[in-house]
Amino acid sequence: MPDFEDILQLLPDKTQEILNPLWDRFPEDEKEALKEKFEGLPLDFNLVNMLMDLTMVQMKIALGRKHRVAIVGPANVGKSTLYNRFIREKADQAEVSPVPGTTRINQLADAGIFGVIDTPGADAVGPVGEKEKEEALNAAQEADFLVIMFDAIQGIKDTELKLYHQLLALRKPHLIVLNKIDLVGGKHETVVIEKAANNLGIDQSKIIPISAKRGLNISKVLMAIVIADPELLIPLAQALPQYRWNLTWRVIVTSSTISGVIALVPLPLIDFVPLIANQVTMVLSIARIHNYKITLKRARELVATFGIGLLGRTLFQQLSKLGGIPGWLLSSAIATSTTVAMGYAAAVWFEKGERLSQEALNQLTKNLTKELVEKLKGLFKRKPSKKSLEQALQDSLEQTGMGDREKIDQAARAETP
Repeated sequence: MPDFEDILQLLPDKTQEILNPLWDRFPEDEKEALKEKFEGLPLDFNLVNMLMDLTMVQMKIALGRKHRVAIVGPANVGKSTLYNRFIREKADQAEVSPVPGTTRINQLADAGIFGVIDTPGADAVGPVGEKEKEEALNAAQEADFLVIMFDAIQGIKDTELKLYHQLLALRKPHLIVLNKIDLVGGKHETVVIEKAANNLGIDQSKIIPISAKRGLNISKVLMAIVIADPELLIPLAQALPQYRWNLTWRVIVTSSTISGVIALVPLPLIDFVPLIANQVTMVLSIARIHNYKITLKRARELVATFGIGLLGRTLFQQLSKLGGIPGWLLSSAIATSTTVAMGYAAAVWFEKGERLSQEALNQLTKNLTKELVEKLKGLFKRKPSKKSLEQALQDSLEQTGMGDREKIDQAARAETP
């Protein structure tokens, strides 16, 4: 789980020379704040794509031209495969084949917060090859950032080295990727990267080994592109809190539905050991999302500190008196609601260092319990199977709209009618 500095160091020294004047304009406190926001960012490709989607909202892209990233390199190194990893619409996909020269012209498409250009091989010879090379170099000249790609199997020969220096002469910020690293075999990987770095005259830490076909390290490439451009980085940082809440909400929904299934048999709620274990596991997961260092013991203390157990027992006693609510249904609804409240409380704690008031937790739990009771009563006339209940609870939680952080904040503040 690399931090901001780790990603920044992937950029070649010449790129950092170009970017340093831009970074120097940032106030020191803002730079530190940006770095802090990126700590603990998990580089799973699907999660990074979620962050890119949120960043698009922050950027209001329709108001201006997107920066363009050109993928350039020799023929048949996998440029089109990487391009297809970045694009947002299937209709924009480039044709991919093992035949060199499949890509003949530049192709521009939307990659979310930037535009991406697939280019022909820039090392071909002959009249057709020269035309394709001209296409590729023109794209590189017009681009704002270059992803220079080489092939781990082919290595860096004289023609690749000549192309590399032509691209460097453009003085564009760039990064270097070595594709098809999965094909060289794990024991040879370090040697292949070291040899490529020596041929290019750079430190091997400046090469990102990838497999465009398998998706290996693609998120590193994506984040390096963004971090190299302050205009992209600012909205990305602004989107991070919502990104972390989306991940947190996933964890909360999963843990809460498990709690609801655990409580399918109405035992002394919250005192039930698996329920506590599930909530503690949830708290540890939310802590990791926020890069908050926490021990198992501390997670248990937090679960106890927020007083969720007492609230659950009290709610069970109060609502049981109303009659007409099956014990299994009430027990499941309360276990689910108290786990949601616990997850929300943990998220606020790790994000802001604030402890939610007992009143806010009570309000959230009571309101959500009543909503779940009504939904479950409408869905089941008798006790369901565990699988049916789990699906119903997941759907019901998503329908509450609490995946939107503002709505769950409102639910914690709302007065019970």
